[in-house]
Amino acid sequence: MEYSTWEEAVSWLMAQPDKQEIVRDCYYDLPLKATADRYWHSPEWQAIKKFFPSQPGYALDLGAGNGIASYALAKEGWQVQALEPDPSNLVGCGAIRQLVGETELTIEVVQGIGEDLPFENRTFNLVFCRQALHHARHLQSLCTEIHRVLKPRGVLVAVREHVISSQRDLPKFLESHPLHNLYGGENAYRLKEYLGALKLAGLQVEQVIGPFDSVINYAPLTEKYIKDELKKRFNRIPGGMIVSQLVLGDRFFKPFLQVLSKIDQRPGRLFSFICYKLED
Repeated sequence: MEYSTWEEAVSWLMAQPDKQEIVRDCYYDLPLKATADRYWHSPEWQAIKKFFPSQPGYALDLGAGNGIASYALAKEGWQVQALEPDPSNLVGCGAIRQLVGETELTIEVVQGIGEDLPFENRTFNLVFCRQALHHARHLQSLCTEIHRVLKPRGVLVAVREHVISSQRDLPKFLESHPLHNLYGGENAYRLKEYLGALKLAGLQVEQVIGPFDSVINYAPLTEKYIKDELKKRFNRIPGGMIVSQLVLGDRFFKPFLQVLSKIDQRPGRLFSFICYKLED
């Protein structure tokens, strides 16, 4: 099954009774204002905003989709430009405009692409990307444009980007992705490709967050869910109950998740990047 637009694909998904968990996990459920508010209050967002500059200023939500992150940024006091290529009233610019109309938040909606940002140099204190970099047709051009529109000491927070270990893994990732068969459009890069493009653009990479390092990447899963799943697996092996009690305790669980992040080789696993623009 394949649709000609992402709006058609999401509309089909929303109409399927057995797909409602995916719809909710992707923040496509309606009404949109309630969905955006749920994202703003989510553990994922609470972890993300800790990396923002301490004082709200001008923010670009790059690849804004239906506007849930633009909403959250505006609720935090940022003056937001929401850049999105899709004009859709369900998953694109039209949806964000409807959200702005309902909330009267400080969000300006701009239709455009990241590789050719319609903004002046040194415009933003913050560029936020949620699952946007991996959609770039030309990753280097996108990162260079982000650097251009950031103010000196500005911050790029790019979260939940799909990573593959080698180009051979890309077909495996696309085949396993629950939504790619509906419309296409998914992609993933190797970790060194993200880091290389960011650094070549002039951005300083301050932190690389692995798949299990933070709820930013493993949401909508929770710590409790991960612990419960690991407990089931440990209990299947001899002595697993003792290992489970040790590893899943408060002292060792976080370090254990960091180890999982390092050994995780799943095609399409999620990474996040915190970067700064140095003084020009």
